[in-house]
Amino acid sequence: MQTSTLQNLTSDISETSTKQDIVNILIVDDRPENLLSLESILENDNRNIYKALSGNEALRIALETDIALILLDVQMPEMDGFEVARLLAENSRTRDISIIFVTAISKDEKFAMQGYQEGAVDFLHKPLDVNVVKAKVCVFEKLYRQRLELKEFNEKLVSTNKQLDEFVYIVSHDLKAPLRGLASLASFLEDELGANPKKEVVELLTMMKSRTSRMQQLIDGILHYSRMGNTKTEREQVNLKDLINSIIDLLSPPENFRFDISDSLPIIYAEKIKLHEVFQNLISNSIKYNSKEQGVVKIEFNELNDHYEFSVTDNGNGIKPEHQEKIFGIFQTLQSKDKCESTGIGLTIVKKIVEQQDGKVTVASQFGEGSTFSFTWRK
Repeated sequence: MQTSTLQNLTSDISETSTKQDIVNILIVDDRPENLLSLESILENDNRNIYKALSGNEALRIALETDIALILLDVQMPEMDGFEVARLLAENSRTRDISIIFVTAISKDEKFAMQGYQEGAVDFLHKPLDVNVVKAKVCVFEKLYRQRLELKEFNEKLVSTNKQLDEFVYIVSHDLKAPLRGLASLASFLEDELGANPKKEVVELLTMMKSRTSRMQQLIDGILHYSRMGNTKTEREQVNLKDLINSIIDLLSPPENFRFDISDSLPIIYAEKIKLHEVFQNLISNSIKYNSKEQGVVKIEFNELNDHYEFSVTDNGNGIKPEHQEKIFGIFQTLQSKDKCESTGIGLTIVKKIVEQQDGKVTVASQFGEGSTFSFTWRK
């Protein structure tokens, strides 16, 4: 029953690989008759079989040829199979080659553990079962082909992402050029209105400049969002209190705003630029969407098992319950554009950054009374 199953498995895998490129298999044994025996078992139109009678010869072939799999005898003079595997693992060119040890030595756990520690992926015990040998080699051959396909796919993906980045940059540049012209035209017309311009004309020109500025910000936001997933910065020590104070200074909030910053904010190891972006978006929104006479923004911290948890609370306009899930979607804005200019990208970027850090961002809000945005950041 077992032999029949192995034969079927071998047959199925062989059929799926006939359309693939030829793979190179290296068999290593100090006895020529063993090499001939293994070669006769493994012969296949889709394979090149390389043979080595010693460890040194095996190392030379592995360095000169792209080998998919090595069937390596353990008991050899001068250099045994374990030492060969150890040297292969130390070389960047050969460390990823799959190794099946072929041995007549004991099957006990201690021996097997030594083999796996030296880089073995499997064992074949002498006397060899032909069907077992064929089945195991076919499995590792298929895994090798899949690894090559995955590598090729990743290379294509990197190339495609690069082309997309270039495309987005070109499109954004081409879109921003006429916008700059419109902004300049609006400023020129404004200067030419004279001492007593019509109120309606001034309002139209102001609206034109505002819309042009918003469109430029929108294009910049889309470009930034498109690159967010591909950018990775170095991790460093970040003093959260210093970071938040610098963000507040940068935003230059109105004098009627008060900031309560927790004294327990930690110094953490993180990608500073991304953490800065999250806090800047949340604090900026707390200022922007607040029409109260006295604005209050509170930044708090809580330590969890695997994450840090931060929250930014304000006493601003708040968010209606039906809108609280939508605000993290791209281009989602709540206020009228005439009252508050927004691109609708900031919170989408916050969500993307936080989720990249294995965290989660949430909002709790009561309309007219304020909002609390909380997010977790993996330690």
